[in-house]
This record gives sequence, C-alpha cells and structure tokens, in this order.
Amino acid sequence: MTQSDMAAQVANKDGFIAALDQSGGSTPKALKLYGVSESAYSNEDEMFDLIHQMRSRIIKSPAFTGDKVMGAILFEQTMDREIDGVPTAQYLWENRSVVPFLKVDKGLADAADGVKLMKPMPDLDALLERAVAKGVFGTKMRSVIDAANPKGIAAIVDQQFEVGRQILSHGLVPIIEPEVTISIDDKAEAEDILLAEIKKHLDGVPEGKQVMLKLSLPTKPNLYKPLIDDPRVMRVVALSGGYSRDEANEKLAQNTGMIASFSRALSEGLSADQSDAEFDAMLAEAIDSIFEASRAG
Repeated sequence: MTQSDMAAQVANKDGFIAALDQSGGSTPKALKLYGVSESAYSNEDEMFDLIHQMRSRIIKSPAFTGDKVMGAILFEQTMDREIDGVPTAQYLWENRSVVPFLKVDKGLADAADGVKLMKPMPDLDALLERAVAKGVFGTKMRSVIDAANPKGIAAIVDQQFEVGRQILSHGLVPIIEPEVTISIDDKAEAEDILLAEIKKHLDGVPEGKQVMLKLSLPTKPNLYKPLIDDPRVMRVVALSGGYSRDEANEKLAQNTGMIASFSRALSEGLSADQSDAEFDAMLAEAIDSIFEASRAG
C-alpha cells in the first residue's frame, strides 16, 4: 500500500468517504436501523461481530469501490478484524481501491462552555503505530459544538489541532471533525466562529503537511470555501449530522468542492433481512446519489 497513491486519490479524486466507524455507544443504534435488535446479542463481543458482518457486507458489495467511494473510515475493532481472511484496511485498498482511515477518539467529555471536547487519549501513540503498520492512511476524531460560544469553540479547535499535530508526526493525515449540532438555534453564528478559529490554527500546520476537515453542512452555502482552497487542507468533507440522505445531498450540492463523509445517510434503508440483490441495489443507489452530490458543487 503506497501512501503517495492514497494521497493522490484523497486529494484529487471524485467521490466521497464512507463513515463506517460507529463505536460502542452508537453501535446498538446502527444495528437497530439495520434490523438487528439488542436481543440478537448478549455481550459486546457478539455486538461487534454483528456490526462487522454489516460493514463487511457493505464493503464487499459490488458498488463499494474506489470509483465512487474514495475512502472509508473504520472503527478500531474493524481495523483489527479481517474480511475474507485479509486485514480490513488492506482489503479496502487492495481489493476495493478504497483508502482506509481510522477513528481514533475515545468519545466525548462532559459538556462545558457549550461544547463537548474529546476525552483524553493516553494510548494514542500506540494506536497510531498500529494503524501505520496496518496500512491506514489517515485518522478521524470528533468533538461537538452545541452553542455559538467563542470560548468553547476556541477550546475545541485548539484540542483538535493539537492532537492533529501528534497524528501528523506519525505520517498519518488527520481528519479534524468539530461537528456543529444541526438543530441549535445559533448554528450559523457558531459556524462563523468555527471558521475563524480554524483559519487561525492552520498557521500551526507543519511545513509540507496537510490536514483534512470534516464539518457539518453549513447554514450559509460555501461558507467553508476558503478552507477548501487553502493549500494546507487536503480535503473538506461533510457529515450528514442527522439529515436524511436526500436533505444531506441537497445541502452538499450547494457547497463547491465539499464532498460527503456520510454514515447514517449512507446506510439508510439497508437491512439484514434483504437479499444480496436487494441490499446491493439499495446501496448502489445510495452511493450513486451521494457521489453525484459530492461533485455537484
């Protein structure tokens, strides 16, 4: 797996990033939407076995290739598992031409100053070393903005870029994700503050390095165009944030140069009970629509 080939694909290729990184807290909900109730498993290991089956089915589906799915974000346990006897990250790149990323955060801290920072990550260096060994290209880490609070948003962006520099030191490309909750009354104001903070922190990106940004679809179309055009930013991707696929696609298409990194909006309508033909057809339709929205802007 060559990092330069992956970098060229991530930076330049039409397509989007599939977010297949639901972790412990969000896995039961993801399984339920897929038609697997909590009665189907009795412990965490069985739960993660079932979500890996779901993710493997998505990854092996005929439409899930680098032609339209440029990259995929994995949960740590997915990275550590295999698909058809091949480590997942290796399978993605070698069998599907999809660039592998890894979710590295450990969840959210308690709310303060209108935001939820990331919990401490004392074992991050060890995890990053494992990711490099397994052929992962980049990482993703999420924190949440629930109000247009300048102090809280500054703290979020500061933490994200501090950890981002640690990730860059391992030769990985960090996806910095300060999510703005789509339902808050002051979303547009929060996004203006966020944009200003990100611009300030880009000056701290080491020479010759790039970061990626994963942002909520903005209230004002093309708000983040200055970040998309910044040479220190490899790509700006959008999270669906609770919008339906149709809503997310419509909003994404209004933002030039921004591409999707959807989770729920990608798997919407998929079910464990579907035949392979039904499943593959529905996933192909979802991939096509998200791909078109990602290049519509």
